[in-house]
Amino acid sequence: MDDTKTASPAPARAYETPPAERPITDAEAARAAALSANEHIKIASGYLRGTLADGLLKHATGAISEDDGQLVKFHGMYLQDDRDLRPERTRKKLEKAYSFMIRLRIAGGVVSPRQWLALDDIARTYANGTLRATTRQTFQYHGVIKSNLKRTLQAIDAVLLDTIAACGDVNRNVMAATNPAQTGAHAAAYRLAKDISDSLLPKTNAWREIWLDGERVAGGEDEAAEPVYGRTYLPRKFKTVVAVPPSNEVDVFAHDLGFIAILDKKNALKGWNVTVGGGMGMTHGEPDTFPRTADLLGFCEPADALKVAEAVMTVQRDWGNRKSRKNARLKYTIERYGLAAFRAEVERRVGKPLREPKPFQFTGNGDRYGWVEGEDGRHHLTLYVPSGRIRDVEGGPRYLSGLRRIAEIHEGDFRLTGNQNVIVANVPAGARAEIDRLVAEYGLTIGAGALRRNSLACVALPTCGLALAESERFMPDLLTRLEERLAAHGLRHEDITVRMTGCPNGCARPFIAEIGFVGRGPERYNVYLGAAFDGSRLSKLYADDVAAADIPALLDPLFAAYARERIPGERFGDFVIRAGYVARTVNGPDFHDRTGPLRAVA
Repeated sequence: MDDTKTASPAPARAYETPPAERPITDAEAARAAALSANEHIKIASGYLRGTLADGLLKHATGAISEDDGQLVKFHGMYLQDDRDLRPERTRKKLEKAYSFMIRLRIAGGVVSPRQWLALDDIARTYANGTLRATTRQTFQYHGVIKSNLKRTLQAIDAVLLDTIAACGDVNRNVMAATNPAQTGAHAAAYRLAKDISDSLLPKTNAWREIWLDGERVAGGEDEAAEPVYGRTYLPRKFKTVVAVPPSNEVDVFAHDLGFIAILDKKNALKGWNVTVGGGMGMTHGEPDTFPRTADLLGFCEPADALKVAEAVMTVQRDWGNRKSRKNARLKYTIERYGLAAFRAEVERRVGKPLREPKPFQFTGNGDRYGWVEGEDGRHHLTLYVPSGRIRDVEGGPRYLSGLRRIAEIHEGDFRLTGNQNVIVANVPAGARAEIDRLVAEYGLTIGAGALRRNSLACVALPTCGLALAESERFMPDLLTRLEERLAAHGLRHEDITVRMTGCPNGCARPFIAEIGFVGRGPERYNVYLGAAFDGSRLSKLYADDVAAADIPALLDPLFAAYARERIPGERFGDFVIRAGYVARTVNGPDFHDRTGPLRAVA
C-alpha cells in the first residue's frame, strides 16, 4: 500500500450538515446520502432502544423484529436458530428453533473465581450447558431462548459483568496479552485494555433499561447520551488489542487498533507502538473485499495511549464508509486515504505528533501450556481447551465440572486467551498440588499435539447464520487425519498454525494461519497457505472449493516436501513461499493476486 498519498480533507458526515433554510433531520439526511440500511436503523433507534422492550413481550414468537435483530448486537447478542432442525421444522410448518447467542464484555479476559462460578451456573440454567471461550478473549453462551434473556443478563450483571458493546458497530471487547511470565508487563497491558474498554463504552442507558428494568434517564435521547459515538455510532465493528512481545497471542496485526508494549531490559514499560487497519473479513467472489494486516502508525508514551485510542476510533467514525458496509471497516478507510493522511489526522486530534515506531520482535502467536512461574513468584497453569468449548465430554475430559471445582478452591483468577484456552492464574506455590490433583481427576488437557495446540476454529454450524460449512464440529477429525500425515513424514512435533472458519468473515483469523480453511459450502473449503508463524503476514489462496475428504491428500505432498527440503528453523508458512509453491501476500488488495499453486509438488 502506498502511504504517501496526498491527504484528503476529512469528509463531514452528510447527516450532520443541515441546509441553510432549516435544520434537517438525521433520517432525512441519511436518505439523501444513500447511507446503508443499518445507518437508518441506528438513527431511528433512540440510542439502541428500538422496539426491543416491546419485542420481548411478544410470546407468540421466539424471534424479534428484523431491525431489533440489528440493534440487539450492540447489547451483546445475536438472534440465531438451530440449523440442524430447520428441515424438520419446515416440514412440520413450525417456526425456526430460535435462540440467542450472548457474548460478554470481559476486557483482557480476566474473571474471578466467583464470577466463573456464576457464569457456570448461567450456562447450566439458561444456555445449552456449555461455556465457549471465544477467539477474542471472552465467553459466549448459545441456546438462550427469548423468555430467558432478562434472567440471563440480570445474572451476569449480579457479578459485575455485562454484555454491552460485545457486538455491533462499536469498540468491542478489548483483548490483552496474558504473558504469565511477565507479571509487570501483563499488568500494564491489562490496565490499558480495561481503560480503553471503559472509556470507549457506549454511554446510552438502553442496556440497563431493557434488560435490568432500569428507569429511563431524563434526556436519554439527547445527543449528550453518546458524546463520543453520536447517534450513528461507528460505520462497522472496531476491534482493539494490546500485545506484549515476544508473544503475539492476541494477533495484533489482525485488528483495527493495536498497542504493542515496548519494554526496557527490566521488562518495565517504555511506551506503545500503535498499529491500525487490520481485519480478517471478506466476501467470496468480491475482490474489493479482503483481509488486511495492520500498519505501524507510530509510538506513543503510556500517558497518551488512551487519547490515541479515542483519536483512531473517532477518525474512523468520521472518515469510514457508511454507504457500503462491506467496505466500512478501518482497513478500507486507510486504503482509501493512505496511512500518512490518517496519521496526520490522529495526531491533530491527540494534540501532539506520534514518534516513529520502536523495534520489537514476535516469535509466535500461540499459548504457553502447563505451569509457568511469574516474576512475582505466583504460578499460572494454561489448559488446552479444544475450540474453546468448555463442556463435559462423555467418556473424556470434563472441562465444565473440572474448572468449576477449581474455581471453588482457587484464590487467584482465571484468564481467557485469544487462542480459546484457559489460564488458572495467580496460584500460590503451595496450592499447585491440589489444582494438579483436580486436573488429573477431571481429565483436563494441559497440552496437546503440536498441530492442535496451534489450532483455532469458529462455532459455525449449527447456530451461526453466516456459516457455509462446518468448523468446530469438523476440525477435531480433520486434525487427527493431518496429524497422521505429519507423523508419517517425521513432523509430529512441528508447530504449525492451522485455523478454520465456516465462512469468510474470519472470526478464527484463518488468513494469518500457516494453513487456513475457509468454508465455501457444505463440506467444501478454500485452502490458504503461506502466512507467517507470528501472525504478521497474510496467507494466499492455494486451492479453492476443496472437498473436506480431499484436504489431507492435498496437503500431504507439501508436508513431505517440507520434511525433505526445509532449512534449519524454517517455518512451514515461510517454506511454501521460498520453495515456490505459493505466492507471498504483501497486504490488502494483493491478497487476491497470483492465487493458486505456482508449481506442482515433486
